This record gives sequence, C-alpha cells and structure tokens, in this order.
Amino acid sequence: MRLSTKGRYAVMAMADLARNGRDAAGQTRAVSLAEIATRQEISLSYLEQLFARLRKSGLVSSVRGPGGGYRLARAAEVTMVADIVLAVDEPIRATRCSGLGTPRGCMMGGERCITHNLWEDLGAEIHAYLAAVSLEDVVLNRTGARRRASGAGMEAAA
Repeated sequence: MRLSTKGRYAVMAMADLARNGRDAAGQTRAVSLAEIATRQEISLSYLEQLFARLRKSGLVSSVRGPGGGYRLARAAEVTMVADIVLAVDEPIRATRCSGLGTPRGCMMGGERCITHNLWEDLGAEIHAYLAAVSLEDVVLNRTGARRRASGAGMEAAA
C-alpha cells in the first residue's frame, strides 16, 4: 500500500502551516503558499490545487491582500491527519478493488481475492491510526510510539 504524493504533500503542507502559522508574539498569521513551497520543496501550483481542496473541506481559511495566505481553520490539536488525507480525495485502503463497499471484488469474475479481507483490515487499521494522530502530534514529533510513550510518561507523572 502506498499513499500517493497528494496525501503526503497535503500533510506536509498542513504541518508546515501549523508550525509557522504563529508570529513571534504567538498570534496567528497567514502563511503564503510560496513560503510553504520553498520550505517543503513542493511545487507551488501543486500546493494551490491541494489548498483549494483543503479550503473546500474547511481545514484551512484563506486571507487576501498584503500578508495574505492561509491559516488553519481549526486548532492543530483537533485537526486529524486522516481528515487531511481524505480532503484531498485520497482514499485510505490497501485492497486492489476499485470501489469501497461494492460487492464486486478484484478478481476477473468479480469475486474477492483470497487475501481481500486481510488488505481491507489493514486499510481500516491505517485509517484508524491516521484518525488518531493530530497535526499537533506531527509537528511535535509525537506520532506512534513517541505519542504512546509521552502519554505513559504523563500518566506516571500524574
């Protein structure tokens, strides 16, 4: 299973926006796509396409005029990675079947392959993981084991 550049670049750009969307005084500021494109080495025209979808999904808001750009529409701690990936029309699945929830399988005769349920379950696990990781977790490098370890450390301290 591979996540395409669409989903990967959208998450990279949103993490950049979360990290750089505050000024020295801690106030929110708009970040231009040109800034993100330079820092993340992503094509500006590609970012424009992605941010149109992210804005339509309510994940970012645009600011016009001098000093314009984009801001997170909601806090990084409540913006989940799965929402970003799905906003850019990137389905999270590992099967080779084209339609989700359709009875037609991936085999020539329309039946499901012998490993279909394995890959379908893997896709569900990936989605559940990405739905549990916030943009803030990504920016603070608290993903996976790091997030679990920091949570366990907090519980031990309490």
